[in-house]
Amino acid sequence: MNSSSVIEIMQAALVTGMKVGAPILLLSLTIGLLIAVFQAVTQIHEQTLTFVPKLLITAIVLIVLGPWMIGIISDFTYYVFDLMLTVN
Repeated sequence: MNSSSVIEIMQAALVTGMKVGAPILLLSLTIGLLIAVFQAVTQIHEQTLTFVPKLLITAIVLIVLGPWMIGIISDFTYYVFDLMLTVN
């Protein structure tokens, strides 16, 4: 295994991680921003007001996009195992 193979695997791992993590992070960031604007407008500064909606959105995204995320991670795992078979 040479250095280009290692770089290729690391690149695939990073892309896979971004594909899987991006939907959760982007929706959580959006909800957090909307709640921060709401808190600034109403001057309500309650910690649970930001935590509970983010938790609910994260759970909903995991339920809805979970099978797709598992498919992406499975494809990466198959890719790595196929590369392991070709290593001398």
